[in-house]
Amino acid sequence: MKRRILCPTDFSKNAQNAIEYAVKLFKNETCVFYILNTYNAEPYTMELAIARDLEEFRKKSIGGLRVILEWLSHDDNSRNHEFHVVSECGNLLDIIKTMVDKQDIEMVVMGTQGATNSRIEICGSQTVLAMEEIRNCPVLAIPSKTIYKEIKEIVFPTDYRTTFKRREFQYLVDIAKMSNSSIVVLNVVNKNESLDEDQVNNKNLLKDYFEDLDYSFHTLKNNDVQAAINSFIESRGSDMVSFINRRHSFFGMILSRPMVKNLNYHTGIPVLALHEIRR
Repeated sequence: MKRRILCPTDFSKNAQNAIEYAVKLFKNETCVFYILNTYNAEPYTMELAIARDLEEFRKKSIGGLRVILEWLSHDDNSRNHEFHVVSECGNLLDIIKTMVDKQDIEMVVMGTQGATNSRIEICGSQTVLAMEEIRNCPVLAIPSKTIYKEIKEIVFPTDYRTTFKRREFQYLVDIAKMSNSSIVVLNVVNKNESLDEDQVNNKNLLKDYFEDLDYSFHTLKNNDVQAAINSFIESRGSDMVSFINRRHSFFGMILSRPMVKNLNYHTGIPVLALHEIRR
């Protein structure tokens, strides 16, 4: 069965890097890649200018996608891959959501900085919004300077406060299996804090879910969750970090916009945002 992966691009180096990372990550998997570019005219542009500008944007979009398609056709890592390019006028996130549903996309891979390459926007706002708003499939964010290398360790931070569902970990487990990497479950607690009965039960669920993998559990005592996770990842040289982005959990809120920015700034490793199964 072919994997179906969506890679949005604004033709920046960062977007190209994200596509290259995805192609190499799944090089041994049979995949269909959709390379998406969106364009739009400024809302204040006069009506006549809008039509002219949109046609110009459309031509640039199609031309840029053709260049990417040509590049991918000569990439040795693409032998198992099929590529489709999509040029659409409209809002990026809305179009991503439509494509996820229409094309049965199972993962979105994006760069964390756009064409401006701003140092102020550590993680591209569109990527963070995608992590928060796209709930039907995981989003893999690739930092701008990340070069693909063999994945040996994936860190999964959790507070064990919410009950896990096996299906929520499908793509994390898939990546761990195909890359033969270990999963490191990290819990950050206050100095005098210990796990309650529910947390112990949720921890045991993870043992069941990861039973066929190389996994381990670690606990750090620190009041600053973000700093502790970053320090842990840097000290071990981990290759990816993943989390379940729950809408209404405290830890999910910690691991949203500011957390993703800090992870990308300090660690420079990919961030895999999984999503809870809607009940």
